[in-house]
Amino acid sequence: MLQVRYYPFELEFEYPFTISKGTKTHQPTLIVSLGIRNLIGYGEAPAIGYYDVTVQGMIEQLEAKKALITRYALTDPQRFWHFLEHLLPNQNFLIAALDIAGWDLFAQMRRQPLYRLFGLNRNTIPLTDYTLGIDTAEKMVEKMKAHPSPIFKIKVRHSNDIDLLWALRQHTDKPFRIDANEAFQFEEIKNLLPELERLGVNMIEQPLAKTEWDAMKELKAISHIPLFADESCVTEKDVKRCAESFHGINIKLTKCGGITPALRMIHEARKLELKVMMGSMNENTIGSAAIAHLMPLLDEVDVDGTLLLKEDVGEGLRIENGVVSIKEAPGLGVHFWGEKRDK
Repeated sequence: MLQVRYYPFELEFEYPFTISKGTKTHQPTLIVSLGIRNLIGYGEAPAIGYYDVTVQGMIEQLEAKKALITRYALTDPQRFWHFLEHLLPNQNFLIAALDIAGWDLFAQMRRQPLYRLFGLNRNTIPLTDYTLGIDTAEKMVEKMKAHPSPIFKIKVRHSNDIDLLWALRQHTDKPFRIDANEAFQFEEIKNLLPELERLGVNMIEQPLAKTEWDAMKELKAISHIPLFADESCVTEKDVKRCAESFHGINIKLTKCGGITPALRMIHEARKLELKVMMGSMNENTIGSAAIAHLMPLLDEVDVDGTLLLKEDVGEGLRIENGVVSIKEAPGLGVHFWGEKRDK
């Protein structure tokens, strides 16, 4: 019988985190655990307001189905995911947390780190970026200097932010990625492309609204900077459609429903010759470790949640100058503290 527990948290950001969709000072998140005897697997689902997901809503769904989950015999995490998909329809965030916990527990049962269970080698993995939320130029420079990184991801919301990018460029020669979270209009981003190239921008993430498929296809045809889908690529069904309009996709474990569907999305993207990135939704160590174990499969990664948050709930992951290290231990290799703790 599976032991099912959950732990809600409100984790404070080091700086107020602003994107085109709003500002947050704290990241609500739900940690779940699945246990068998003395082994416990952990998973995480951050709550994201613009996806209409709350921690309380996930707890209510979990409480309603908890008795059925406890009776599940975990012999195959992929079958467990299919069980959860039918049990919790349209609850991808909660399913993701349970799926990650299931993989963590299963890998512990097999006495292997999760990446080794997948037959992966971490000798060659991409570097993570550090994300700069929208702020004044002075404050963003302060953040940049406080967190040296080989790559900076910069949130933007309109064409006037080009001045902000030039101000930041005076203080670093590191590559820039920009993430608009659907904020631009077609003509606006089209006219900015040459200047973004001069700025050393090497990726543009979700420049247009997720409904603007034809405009994205036209933008892809003229952009020398790779365009990556985020809001346009939520679940498996979106991957194929992205191939015509983007150069790559950004997979979020929380949005797609966990590790199990993410692996299928990576496989599909490779068949379609799409680049593959995996992104953060401000996870702490537990959710970030799940991403870290999949990094050998990725071209790019954005796994900086533990750098953005002032607080954490566990240990077992370290980031130094963009290099993501994990503990060489069975499962995710994380230790959950059990209560909110400062970093």
